[in-house]
Amino acid sequence: MIMKMKFTFIFNTRRRSLAARLGGLLLALLLAAPARGQESPYFVTYDDHMEEPGNLEISVLNTTGVRGNGQPAYFAPYTEIEYGVKAWWTAELYLEGQKTLNDGTIFTGWRLENRWRPLARQHRINPVLYFEYENINEGSRIKKEVVGHAEPATESNAELRRAHAHELEAKLILSSQVKGWNVSENFIVEKNLSADEGVEFGYALGVSRPLASLASARNCRLCRENFVAGLELYGGLGDSRNFGLKQTAHYLAPAISWQVSDSTTLRFSTGFGLTSNSAPVLIRFGYSYEVRGFRDKVASLFRRKQ
Repeated sequence: MIMKMKFTFIFNTRRRSLAARLGGLLLALLLAAPARGQESPYFVTYDDHMEEPGNLEISVLNTTGVRGNGQPAYFAPYTEIEYGVKAWWTAELYLEGQKTLNDGTIFTGWRLENRWRPLARQHRINPVLYFEYENINEGSRIKKEVVGHAEPATESNAELRRAHAHELEAKLILSSQVKGWNVSENFIVEKNLSADEGVEFGYALGVSRPLASLASARNCRLCRENFVAGLELYGGLGDSRNFGLKQTAHYLAPAISWQVSDSTTLRFSTGFGLTSNSAPVLIRFGYSYEVRGFRDKVASLFRRKQ
């Protein structure tokens, strides 16, 4: 259950210019940093990283959208529960909600995701196959992907929650490790089973690297090797009836992650809309906690009860 909350977000040209300069500074750090292979900090783009078998990762994230044309800002929290089934198979459950300024708070649905890695060893290009079932309503705003054409939502949350959608989504994920850099490309296909909307297409591109190549001799949480900077580009490619860039949304998003401890990670990203159909800004924040050996701990618990 998602508790009601009230928030105020003021956006103007000066703040947008400051955010753009901060994004440029992050990109400069990214280009100047030494390289080391490490998990990337993406929010939308997927790489070839799979959860370790038997491990469970719980993430609490949100997407805050600042929209133009007089539309109110929104806050869309969601929870990810990720489990490593096999070394080549990761499953994930999403629970999501949404709060729009001067409007109600609603539960927007759930998603069940599976990722399969067909090749066991590292290659120049590492493919991953992605399949997701979505049981959501039209109030969904987490923007885990951007597909199809972008249309402004003018209905209230009470109206949007009544419009349910059962959707299937597939992705071809290609990921490469090049001298410490991660470069990932995603091609997205989505079909709404609840309406005759054709097949929608989208993409996501990501590049990232850590801020240090070697671990520090001292134990510290703020050492450079604990930070990974990245840059994402994602957007819609129309649909099967009108494929292309017309009336689509696209975002450029600097991102950074901080490995606070062996089990805890923080991530932050600010996405800037590149077209008139995009929201001006998407602000994302995430907290992840990994329970290592979760399967063994549960098995041990049941053995004790016998």
